[in-house]
Amino acid sequence: MPSPLDAYSQIVAGVAAELTGKVASLRVPRQGSGRGGESLGSAVVFTNDGFLLTNAHVVGGAQAGTASFGDGTSVPFTTVGSDPLSDLAVLRAAGPTPAPATLGEADELVVGQLVVAVGNPLGLAGSVTAGVVSALGRSLPTRSGSAARLVEDVIQTDAALNPGLVEDVIQTDAALNPGNSGGALADSQARVVGINTAVAGVGLGLAVPVNATTRKIISTLMQHGRVRRAYLGLVSAPAPLPAHQQKRWGRTNGLRVMEVVPGGPAARAGLRAGDLLLTAAGQPVEKAQDLQRLMFEDAIGRPLAMTVFRNGALVDVIAEPSELVAA
Repeated sequence: MPSPLDAYSQIVAGVAAELTGKVASLRVPRQGSGRGGESLGSAVVFTNDGFLLTNAHVVGGAQAGTASFGDGTSVPFTTVGSDPLSDLAVLRAAGPTPAPATLGEADELVVGQLVVAVGNPLGLAGSVTAGVVSALGRSLPTRSGSAARLVEDVIQTDAALNPGLVEDVIQTDAALNPGNSGGALADSQARVVGINTAVAGVGLGLAVPVNATTRKIISTLMQHGRVRRAYLGLVSAPAPLPAHQQKRWGRTNGLRVMEVVPGGPAARAGLRAGDLLLTAAGQPVEKAQDLQRLMFEDAIGRPLAMTVFRNGALVDVIAEPSELVAA
């Protein structure tokens, strides 16, 4: 019978064999300020017709670059679309690419689960590190112009990442290094559950999850090259429901409104700091991601019904989200 260490090694080796050829090393010309040279990063092939997934911060404002694979081939790519507020970008290779990686489901991850980071740190192709999911539900601040947003449910891992690898962000201890950003974070079955995006500290990396929300972002980037978002103008945080409301709603948490932007859609609807948000569009809300997944193009300018708990009573409000504009 193989030892636990042998079994662990076999899993990591299997993931590496499956994914290293499908993660490209990117060379991206630096943009602006008269700077020359190029930036390094990674990208994951995720379709049969040459689409690659990476971080928005890897490509920056560049419209093209070069993707190199472990078999020695290199192909030029163009930037199809970039979304700085989720730190995701979609590229299209102008030539043959390896078979695509399989996308998994980050919402099924649990803390302590084995994950493997595959990327090209420091331009070194096919680098593989392993660790565990050390936390879920982290937030990662992102910005596009004057528009700021927290990427929710970021995956935190200890799979060794160094500057250049990360979004509800996944936290891991798998080691990352510069150039790992945009690489794959995979589960034991070599399914890509996250895109490495940042280093949170020594031994900690963060990854944007692959889930229903990010799949919608990826699809929108492929079709339209950008993501239009709705805007409410509030800051919220999970908070416990009063005991009698927990029984009524069958859950323990809602979203506490911490701040309302003056003159914004939430303020115009009558929402106040201190309100405990229970539902939006008829759906329960317990964390910021529940509200953010509603804030896409189809919500702009349309009535959004919400129920809040305020001063011991349930209050129904109707907000009309506007479009989030990056200045």
